[in-house]
Amino acid sequence: MLQLYIRSIGGLSRAFAVVATLLLIAAMLVVCQMIFIRYLFRAATIWQSDFVVFAATGAMFLGAPYVLLKGGHVGVDVVEMVVTERTRHVMRIVASLLGLLFCAIMLYASWLQFQETWVGGWRHSSVWAPPLWIPVSALPLGFGMLCLQYVAQILILLSGGAAPAPTHVPAEALEAAAAVSPSTETPP
Repeated sequence: MLQLYIRSIGGLSRAFAVVATLLLIAAMLVVCQMIFIRYLFRAATIWQSDFVVFAATGAMFLGAPYVLLKGGHVGVDVVEMVVTERTRHVMRIVASLLGLLFCAIMLYASWLQFQETWVGGWRHSSVWAPPLWIPVSALPLGFGMLCLQYVAQILILLSGGAAPAPTHVPAEALEAAAAVSPSTETPP
């Protein structure tokens, strides 16, 4: 059952990553279209800037669970590199619990914001004036999926597995490379 949950959440995170990728591609195409319309035809653009901002922002929130799945979030791992494997494991559990707590708080706050935009019928203040619930929906969706992905990561860590470690070059590899590489100093 545990493995089914972990695989299912991983699959959902990958699906969110596909949506995020499509949003970024759409934003890039709209920027190209906007440049084409503005500079070739000297025509005004109405919806393009808003769409690009909404799509890129949505892509960041919807793509975040996949980044967590792959261990790609930016982190400072100086302390992690000098402690024992056991301490590193405990630190990852604590960090995941804190990440889950933060995402749960943000899920609650973003759900309230989404609900206000939905019930209030809020629209963007631009000429295009799209309903704001559409771009705001990326926040509770992204934070909700991040919560589920953190739970999966915590379950992996608690069951003795290893969650994806942050991608970095270990200090040992840097030291080994420095020992093998020829010195740039000239001998006396």
